[in-house]
Amino acid sequence: MPANPVDPPAGPASSSRGTPPAERLLNLVIALVNTSASMTKQQVRAGVAGYGDAPSTEAFERMFERDKDTLRALGIPIVTVDAGGHSDEVGYRIDNDAYALGAVDLTPAELGVVALAAQLWSDKTLRTDMSRAMTKLRAAGAGEVAADAVAGLAPRVRAAGDAYVPLLEAVSERRDVSFRYRAASTGQELTRHVEPWRIAARGSGWYLVGLDRARGAARVFRLSRIVGKVRVGSQPGAFDVPESVDVDAMLGERVGVLQRARLAVVPERAQALRARAVPAAAEGPDGPDGRGGDGPEDGDGLGRTDGRDLVEVEFRSLSAFADEVAGYGAAVVVLAPAALRADVLRRLRAAAALDRPATDDTEEGTHA
Repeated sequence: MPANPVDPPAGPASSSRGTPPAERLLNLVIALVNTSASMTKQQVRAGVAGYGDAPSTEAFERMFERDKDTLRALGIPIVTVDAGGHSDEVGYRIDNDAYALGAVDLTPAELGVVALAAQLWSDKTLRTDMSRAMTKLRAAGAGEVAADAVAGLAPRVRAAGDAYVPLLEAVSERRDVSFRYRAASTGQELTRHVEPWRIAARGSGWYLVGLDRARGAARVFRLSRIVGKVRVGSQPGAFDVPESVDVDAMLGERVGVLQRARLAVVPERAQALRARAVPAAAEGPDGPDGRGGDGPEDGDGLGRTDGRDLVEVEFRSLSAFADEVAGYGAAVVVLAPAALRADVLRRLRAAAALDRPATDDTEEGTHA
């Protein structure tokens, strides 16, 4: 009688190509972690995917012993359970107390730092894993308190984008690259052929430092202006990196002029801003930025105004800092400079318009 076509053949023929060793090891770990007591060798061979590939009992014995040694070398505590002295009754299991990760107890500040790292490394190759990890960490965190702490923080370096990985590999292996690049001044897109020397983060973005072959000089390229895919040369060691590459000097003009913001902050809020606070600058007759009355009252000079704390923070990128300050909503008022206040107000108006009818105006005085 022919075999039932619904049921797969048993034994070694169950897999035409065999189970990869890594997959078989993972299957064994899952089985031994979830067994109620222990599993005998016979149960492992019959119930764990991959061991049915063994052509004989002797081959299975060698495979199983080798896998046990491998897992123990990786730090997975496989213990032997003697059910009565008979070799056929000897079982195996994983000691969950020794193997399981202890309870995750993150403070809101620690969870905030992890959240920032997750945002920074959320490119396509890591996005799914980071999303799952953050979901689990938030579930183990401090609930609403932890969520509030994360919401009060903002990353100071944005995600690197799709160009980062191929450029990093090219830098490591000294391979030349080519890419389409959009000029900041004209918006024109041109193909650049570059010997990549370094990748660095400054201000709110990532930059590539290297030799522009067409110009015959060192240049700096912002990764967010790279259009399309980066083409990496096939020849490793295609160039030598100069010994004296001063990345800080080359990026100095790209991150903007250092400015100082004067902020009025609700007590015990905006801890990330407070951590970067600098001593207050001496005030002239027109205020700290020399622009006069461009914001709310300056207070009594004692470090507080209208019940808020006065905080001064230095920044370079106006756009990036406006994004960060706007994220605090009513917790932060921009007193100076006027350009930063205007940028923050524009962002808050745009956010408020999302929940309001088109005819509903937003007063400037609502910014807090």
